[in-house]
Amino acid sequence: MKSVRSPRVGAVRPSQLMFSHGVGALVDLPNFSAVVAGLDDWDTAHQQTLVERRLLAAVQQMPNMAQVEALRTAPWLEETRNPFDDWARIGVNVLPFPRWMRCTSCNLLIPIDSGLLELKHEPYRPDRTRFVHNCRSDGRPPLAVPARFVTACEDGHLDEFPWVEFCHYKQPCSGKPQVRLNEIGGSRSTDVQLECVTCGQKMHLSQAFGEPGRRTMPKCRGRHPHLKRFSSTGCTHQLRAVLLGASNSWFPVTKSALSLPVAHDPLTQLVEKHSVELGEVQSRAELDAAVKFSPALKVFAGRDLDRVWALLEQRRKGVIADPGALDLLGPEWALFQNPSQAPLSDDFRLRESLVPARFRSLLERTVLVERLRVVTAMCGFTRIDGPDSGVASDEEAVQCAPLSRELPKWVPAAEARGEGVFIQLSEEAVAEWEARVSGSPRMEALRLSHKRWRERRGLDPAVGWDGARYVLLHSLAHALTTELALECGYSPASVQERIYAREPGGSEPPMAGFLIYTAASDSEGTLGGLVALGETASLGRLLSQALERSSLCSADPLCAEHVPDKSEDALHNASCHACLFVPETTCERGNRYLDRASLVRTLSADEIEFFRL
Repeated sequence: MKSVRSPRVGAVRPSQLMFSHGVGALVDLPNFSAVVAGLDDWDTAHQQTLVERRLLAAVQQMPNMAQVEALRTAPWLEETRNPFDDWARIGVNVLPFPRWMRCTSCNLLIPIDSGLLELKHEPYRPDRTRFVHNCRSDGRPPLAVPARFVTACEDGHLDEFPWVEFCHYKQPCSGKPQVRLNEIGGSRSTDVQLECVTCGQKMHLSQAFGEPGRRTMPKCRGRHPHLKRFSSTGCTHQLRAVLLGASNSWFPVTKSALSLPVAHDPLTQLVEKHSVELGEVQSRAELDAAVKFSPALKVFAGRDLDRVWALLEQRRKGVIADPGALDLLGPEWALFQNPSQAPLSDDFRLRESLVPARFRSLLERTVLVERLRVVTAMCGFTRIDGPDSGVASDEEAVQCAPLSRELPKWVPAAEARGEGVFIQLSEEAVAEWEARVSGSPRMEALRLSHKRWRERRGLDPAVGWDGARYVLLHSLAHALTTELALECGYSPASVQERIYAREPGGSEPPMAGFLIYTAASDSEGTLGGLVALGETASLGRLLSQALERSSLCSADPLCAEHVPDKSEDALHNASCHACLFVPETTCERGNRYLDRASLVRTLSADEIEFFRL
């Protein structure tokens, strides 16, 4: 990561560019904050192209994404000990934002481009990059820190807080305005007061929020600071004051897919893996030279190059095009159904394990995913309100902010390798349970809450509700994820879920299962601590513990009896931070559609539990 005005100022992991610090996000550096620049300002000379055709096809189906041709990683160059080498100038561009800074000595609010601030950069300690204000002649110049608030709107726009206009809301300044931000005590972040040094007018920051904020805050100007421009169509929303670093200032819209082997044949898999490098080869004669001189293609040395060329020609003609390209979950589910016959590769390896004896009437299959590769692509982002349902199929209804000034030809992506445990529930048991809970007050209340939630946002209420089956699978995945994280040593935020829920009756077979996995961007992946817990004895013990914990919550009886009503904007029943909630990076639906009463008996009077052991 680097600033457009200086060399490297910080570093983030590839996965963070997908989930927390992607395009348009505010990054809180030690002494100032910055917004990650759009794709137009990324260094494309030091990127790698990730090959994942199923994911690329899914991205191309999204609005304004049909022209996307590739998935690319962030620019990177291997680090050396010399901070003046090229690696220190390679990275993702960022721009200082907010551009209003507060002097820690005189409390004056000063724009960066006013000429009153000086940027200090230490090449050997990029974390000490800072702005200082020369407001006193004696001693070290005091640090200038970012102003505490910014503004945003539902269309993904981000702007400065209108400090001068807000302070002079009642009447214009009598001279050249200079605004000071004074702490007035209290425990709330809004316990600060603006004061104009010139005319003496004062304004409390609490007036920028809630009902008073509708009068004092101006209309949105349609600004996209990560693109260094304003929206050409303008904006009709009113700006909302947002605390710097608030979680609702940026939500990623992503899609992800597991890398599945294209065939049993290792050579076919190798051609697919190196398709980008082989794409430059235009003839059989060029292939000989490329294998001899290109470091990336030396893996083909000693192999049958005639067959390599034939496979490459087939790929170019689309003979081996994936028929399930637009269905990200279906092809994965099909391989999990028959793990002993699934093709194996360096990035995908399955092994079936016996279902614990206690759960054989309710669970159909457990599969140990000893190796997996997951590729995640960033397709946009939202502000104020998150994507409707994470990775669900109705993402296109979300108002996504653009990643670049023009329609992008590529989108940022990251790959991670790891391991996981797949659990499939008995279709017969799930169908019997669905018939039993159909029309129950708890499930009906959750369905109606989903309907109201989407109607309030102007979305189709008939979309996004996956039924009681999804609630059951999602709740069980959360309960087991917590147990696995406690046991395997990985932090809960590093463990992720992938829910396979499809009701019977359609053209595709029903699905009732989930994958819990962990993955790291390191080329070697993870160490096997999670997959080992999928063995029969360990999994039986952990499932029993998860269900036992789900029966009682420290927030009971309030948690157990909770069902959403018209007065609240909730999409869950019996679940909270003390029982089923997990970190945002773990859950694909933002801790929505959960109910531990669907798993076991709770203090609630409703009897809808799946596990009657």
